Amino acid sequence: MVFRLVLGCGTVGRKVVERFHDRGDAARDRLLVVTDDTSTVETLRDESVLARDADPTDPSVLEPLESPDVVFVASDRTDSNRAILEHARARFPETSIVAYLGGNATPADRDAFETLADTTIDAETAMVDHVLESVARPSADAAIGLRKQLASIDGRLAVVMHDNPDPDAIASAVGLVDIAAEVGVDADACYFGTISHQENRAMVNLLDLDLRNLSPTDSLEGYDAFALVDHSRPGVNDQLPDDLAVDIVIDHHPPRGPVPGAFVDLREHAGATSTVLTDYLDRFEIEPSVATATALLYGIRIDTNDFTREVSPADFNAASALCPYVDAAVLEQIEQPTVEGETLETIARAIKNRVQRESVAVASVGRISDRDALPQAADQLLAMEGVDTTLIFGFRDEMAFLSARSRASDIDLGEALRDAFDRIGSAGGHADMAGAQLDIGILGSANDEDEVESIVSVVEEVITNRFFEAIETQPGASVGAYTQTSQWLFTIDDGDVEHEESV
Repeated sequence: MVFRLVLGCGTVGRKVVERFHDRGDAARDRLLVVTDDTSTVETLRDESVLARDADPTDPSVLEPLESPDVVFVASDRTDSNRAILEHARARFPETSIVAYLGGNATPADRDAFETLADTTIDAETAMVDHVLESVARPSADAAIGLRKQLASIDGRLAVVMHDNPDPDAIASAVGLVDIAAEVGVDADACYFGTISHQENRAMVNLLDLDLRNLSPTDSLEGYDAFALVDHSRPGVNDQLPDDLAVDIVIDHHPPRGPVPGAFVDLREHAGATSTVLTDYLDRFEIEPSVATATALLYGIRIDTNDFTREVSPADFNAASALCPYVDAAVLEQIEQPTVEGETLETIARAIKNRVQRESVAVASVGRISDRDALPQAADQLLAMEGVDTTLIFGFRDEMAFLSARSRASDIDLGEALRDAFDRIGSAGGHADMAGAQLDIGILGSANDEDEVESIVSVVEEVITNRFFEAIETQPGASVGAYTQTSQWLFTIDDGDVEHEESV
């Protein structure tokens, strides 16, 4: 049997006593309320709650009481609660004390409560925390809306990732497929392009994820509904028709323009779309499989750079929820694949060919076959002394691919790349991580290698200058004279990107 002692019984205290009594705990355990509010004492007694009419700020009132297991200090006044707390701690030094701060606390009051109470209840903080929690998690209406939209699908659902998907996109698609199955909807996790990054391939293979690789020539007639994850517009980095009717959109990136979709959940505060899907799994009360949980946790870790970039409380909550289901051994294997020689060569060319203006470095790495090497080269260049912003680009076929990274607080890379390249390609991303793809169709009409190299050198100069100009226009940014560390820049790659992911 637990003995609970309530000292003072204001508005908060009364609600706690009522809830305790309604739960039936008072019938099993002992509860004593001490307050100098006679009417409250009479009401509590009428409700069969043991109550004593006495002043809880008087230390002599506490002397005859046996030591309780828990003390709740609960009058409405801060000064009264502080006096009660001081006497209660002196009388019951080993007892756990929960104290309500009241509404007029001074810094000295807060210090006293922090020192004397095991737990302090601050009404203002509790209210803010409640509001933030409500904002950070999807509302019940959102979960109901997703379930309703899934239930309305008569046929098969295609859950489409962005092209050449990263771990966050892959995991999010797998998570939504699991949710659809719970509602009775058959679904496929689909993507265009390739999964070329060694860690991404390891993730798919080791977790045995069931993905469908679509070709632009494949018919979509087998699907009756479409969902987009980790991007928000059809035809932008997914090779779907841009006028496709979309049923579901779940993403965490800031949109560029209207987002079509019967059900849309864009949670820009989340560090990863995997965080959003984890929250939906929780809302749907679905216990994730080991493969799905491991993929989702990896997706969160990659997109937040191990919880150091654009991370939110929701990301930590999601990671905590996933951990019991994750295969740590497989996750370690995914994170430590062998690095291919071509990736190392791309990084070496980026370092050799860099053009640097103050803390901004730009490099062309020439022709590439693996576009996933670009963000790795951008990350490596960012680690160099004196560099806080990087742009790496390369060429494949008739496309130029760009990958940018920054740790400068006064630069928004997503805006910079959109300003520089939206008119001649597709660009976007976050403040510290962005990318672009440019169609260099003129390369296809070149007659010989010398002409190709001549065109490439012009394109390199245009890309480099446009990026530096865009950085210079950023509020607070300063890019001065530059040092060219190599006479030539080189080439890029293919695609159509709205944003780039860390891979």
